[in-house]
Amino acid sequence: MILPILAYGDPVLRKKASEIQKDYPNLKELVANMFETMYKASGVGLAAPQVGVPIRLFVIDATPFADDEELSPEEQKVLEGFKKVFINAKMEDESGKSWLFNEGCLSIPDIREDVSRKDTIKITYLDENFKSQTEQYDGLLARVIQHEYDHLEGILFTDKLSSLKKRLLKGKLSNISKGKINVDYRMRFPDMKKAR
Repeated sequence: MILPILAYGDPVLRKKASEIQKDYPNLKELVANMFETMYKASGVGLAAPQVGVPIRLFVIDATPFADDEELSPEEQKVLEGFKKVFINAKMEDESGKSWLFNEGCLSIPDIREDVSRKDTIKITYLDENFKSQTEQYDGLLARVIQHEYDHLEGILFTDKLSSLKKRLLKGKLSNISKGKINVDYRMRFPDMKKAR
């Protein structure tokens, strides 16, 4: 089932998400719905708070990035078929050099900005079978994971922009909250109170 994605301005996007237990109701169904919603919106990652569920869960399918011709064959191979569920994730370390990359967000349609992030991360999480994992990622995968992880902490990519950039985007962000934007996927706008 395709779920409406919460738009910028919804208070759920600013909450720190809660950990869940193995018996969390309808978890498999929620994960399946999140993947379906993400694919419908042409995204590569989606966090549960973005669909109004304030729990520490996000899904990623980085396969679309594997077509990027600027990447090395090794990087393309890593991204190809990278599809994972992250439950109760905890960022253990962010290291390496910072680099800029143009990011967007399904909750903030039509805004893309260069965001600086560290290039290597170490993260612990539970997979969809509640098996504990500790993994290290770098490059584009690290960035996608950092972006989704931020959602669990109530952080949006626009928070990482300069105060000048934030001021310049204020009107656009306000319009997104009011639903004054054309999107080709289901969204719920905080200042409209219904999904479109």
